Amino acid sequence: MMKRIFDFLFSLLVLLFITWFLLICFIISSIETKSFGMFFQKRTGQFGKPFMIYKLKTMHSNSDKITFFGSFFRKYKIDELPQFFNVLIGNMSIVGPRPDIEGYYDKLIGEDRKILQLKPGITSLASIKYRNEDVILEKQHNPLEYNDTIIFPDKVQLNLEYYYNQSFLLDIKIILKTIKSYL
Repeated sequence: MMKRIFDFLFSLLVLLFITWFLLICFIISSIETKSFGMFFQKRTGQFGKPFMIYKLKTMHSNSDKITFFGSFFRKYKIDELPQFFNVLIGNMSIVGPRPDIEGYYDKLIGEDRKILQLKPGITSLASIKYRNEDVILEKQHNPLEYNDTIIFPDKVQLNLEYYYNQSFLLDIKIILKTIKSYL
């Protein structure tokens, strides 16, 4: 209950300060993509239940090419700021495993399924470690195989570590570590 109160108040405070910035980014995204500037995608949530995640659109609507500002938004994770609305409504947390597309967390077995008891989060130890995951994957001969055999299993282990050691103090440390990684 304490975590939910913290999540609600933290996301509300963040949104009060960044809504003007988000609106500007949304307008830029809408102009650049020539479409509605928000992106909605089904992700695996707590207990394996799907939910819609909110992001700023960063790709041209008629191709798979990233827009000029989209690459900037992705680099600094600005495209993920609308997820504070996900936290506000309660289907995400500030700290927790990053929500993945279907076919990953929902397919976990054994002890690894404990991760599904956690609400997905905006940040985590795994998201800090793999902050530049796209750059890592671009360097691989077979990016999907590398993700599935190296990165994803490591994320599972980091998220299990969080599951077993979660506390308010650990959440604060992860939030501070996340902020520091962008400075």
